[in-house]
Amino acid sequence: MPGEAVGSVPGEAAGALVDAYLDACAEPHERDLARSLLQTACSLVAAHADTLDLKIANAALTEMADAFRMFRPYRPIHKVTFFGSARTKHDDPNYLQASKLARRLAEDGWMVVTGAGPGIMEAAMEGAGRERSLGVNIRLPQEQGANSFIAQDPKLVEMRYFFTRKLMLIKESDGYVVLPGGFGTLDEGFELLTLLQTGKAQPAPVVLLDMPGDTYWQRWESFVTGEVLSRGLIDTYDRSLYRITSEVTEAHAEITGFYSNYHSCRWVGDLLVMRLRRPPGRARLAELTERFADILVGGTIRAATPFPPERAGGDHLDLARVALRFDRSSYGRLRQLIDALNAPEA
Repeated sequence: MPGEAVGSVPGEAAGALVDAYLDACAEPHERDLARSLLQTACSLVAAHADTLDLKIANAALTEMADAFRMFRPYRPIHKVTFFGSARTKHDDPNYLQASKLARRLAEDGWMVVTGAGPGIMEAAMEGAGRERSLGVNIRLPQEQGANSFIAQDPKLVEMRYFFTRKLMLIKESDGYVVLPGGFGTLDEGFELLTLLQTGKAQPAPVVLLDMPGDTYWQRWESFVTGEVLSRGLIDTYDRSLYRITSEVTEAHAEITGFYSNYHSCRWVGDLLVMRLRRPPGRARLAELTERFADILVGGTIRAATPFPPERAGGDHLDLARVALRFDRSSYGRLRQLIDALNAPEA
């Protein structure tokens, strides 16, 4: 551990202990990150952080570690997070809507993730069933804990902080469904869209699900377009980051269709590499290069083979790839490119 982080002979001794610990338990490719994590913890102590700061840091890290362990066995499985009001009653049409969509997705092999509480969270878990449900519950005095469809299940983790809970509800899923809700639901929906808009979350489908004849999301979009978009505070293409629908069949198609060809993406240097199940033909790549030239920082959208960092990590080496110099800002347009890659070729 660097002397300046702790600043004395005891600091050097601590560094030796950290190295010995990492030699015993850390994989070689994890060593640098693990050392940095331990250095950060030690730096808090060395900086004489007050007790409250240490409690917050310790609780947040503990909650994340618990959630990582819970989700790890299910990482290969597609998951969809449902957001919505905890106040929604069992006989509310939105409850039935959430349950129906969750059931359809579970039948297709997806798992459902929710905050594990009542209302829409319970509806989604009822639809998916206990075996296809994962819960990230928040401890609140006015709520009675996890709903009966996930209570006492090993696929449930409880948290004290909303920010760690939201991190897990977003990080671990491949798609999102947001039903009508209050401040908490709107907070979760806006944060999700912000992360997608800024590239801080992996591209993923977002469905804002209404009931037939309801106006909740239409009025929300009227505000977004009339007061936010009209002032230039978002881009027109940002509306591609979500789909509003009142039809379960359309919502299901939006979630599952996103992965009909597109698989995932990652950065390799200044190249965005998009992994695909089917490679586009040469003519299609030329057409996409012309159509999406506005988001390219020079060059073309081209076919590629796995790059050295991908080969080193065994990162989906069986999949086709396209590579492009993406401008790192137009994520609404990037979503449109993914839709184009998913569309059948003529």
